[in-house]
Amino acid sequence: MTFEREFVPNDQFQDSTKKKVILVHRNDLNSDPAANSRKMAELKELAHAAGYLVVGTFEQSRFPDNNYQIGPGKIDELAELVTTLGAKKVIFMNQLSMGQIYNISDACKCTVIDRFQVILEIFAERATTRRAKLQVELAELQYELPKSKAAIYLKKKEKQGFMSLGGYADSFEQDIKKRIARIRTELQQGDGSESLRAFRHEKGFSLVALGGYTNAGKSTLFQSLVKEETIVKDMLFTTLSPTTRSLTTNNRKMLLTDTVGFIEDLPHLMVDAFRSTLDEIFLADIILLVVDMSDPLDIIQQKLTVSHDIFRKRTEGALIVTALNKADLISDEELQEKREAIRYLAPDSVVVSAQSGQGLDELKQVLYEKLPKWEHCRISIPISDESISMVSWLYNEGIVHSVEYGEAIIMEIEARNEIIQKIKPFAISS
Repeated sequence: MTFEREFVPNDQFQDSTKKKVILVHRNDLNSDPAANSRKMAELKELAHAAGYLVVGTFEQSRFPDNNYQIGPGKIDELAELVTTLGAKKVIFMNQLSMGQIYNISDACKCTVIDRFQVILEIFAERATTRRAKLQVELAELQYELPKSKAAIYLKKKEKQGFMSLGGYADSFEQDIKKRIARIRTELQQGDGSESLRAFRHEKGFSLVALGGYTNAGKSTLFQSLVKEETIVKDMLFTTLSPTTRSLTTNNRKMLLTDTVGFIEDLPHLMVDAFRSTLDEIFLADIILLVVDMSDPLDIIQQKLTVSHDIFRKRTEGALIVTALNKADLISDEELQEKREAIRYLAPDSVVVSAQSGQGLDELKQVLYEKLPKWEHCRISIPISDESISMVSWLYNEGIVHSVEYGEAIIMEIEARNEIIQKIKPFAISS
């Protein structure tokens, strides 16, 4: 049996507004240490995405205990760690029963949840459409359904004078089943994503969505790409995600959106809820797929295969650019071997390091080259009270390559088709 505790020094507590949590993972006996390490790294990433501050980790290798998941002798040490670090919540990597949640909460005197519930919190935060919110609620209700009777039993156990709850328990369970049925009926209707796609194209917005697994460095890459850019305000589709920024390359503006990270071993109940939070990807012109090249080759291949399977089911016409991230963590020889082995799964790949900045300029150039093509037009605008307003409008709607002021205003402009059609009456024949 192994037992580990990790402490985070107090001077690292930079954000006092975040709720402090301790992560717990009961490793199966004879499990792969590398796999266990990846699981804990992913759980840390999930906790961070949910807005928590991880102040400690707690691991043990053993068979699961029916009452506490970890060993009964270790629950007191976990409780002590909670007190010492001032944690407000304990998050288990392992799925917990209602009885285990109750017992651990009672011992540690704090809230206890498992990985499934953290994922639900993230999906609920990212669900912005009616359909996405329904999918998340459906996953939550399906998760709660088998626990409903246990929850009532524990409530009765907690409050001895609670009278008989048999009828209430049955009613509570039936209410959940009825709500599940109503949600499923509503979800059978269309989600309107195609009309959103058409509207975005009509307005001329080019959307680049980052996709990839948690812990691939996706958010770090996002921040590195947009660190000198500004938050997009009062613009279409910024409500799709709280992390949408403007990115300009060669005078071409894009909306870059960071999406929910793909998750290993996603519970079956959450697959549809996960997909429903990815509207940013399903509406994108370009998918920027981020891959952690420091992962073992078989893990990289597995993650790429699953990612492409998700894209295939919903995206139409979106191009995929693959960012081979964390290149600075492996040797050039290993990088080239892995890159060759995944070539068929990594179209238009660019080697990058979000941490050091390696390859970011090349990546921006590749994104620019993959954007929907705009048309060129040379026009002559007669001098009038409205001409300056028209020039200003064209600067906002396209790329002005040249402008000459004389008896008329001569402009060479590059813009989407909708704008070119509007200015065709002013076009100069070549």
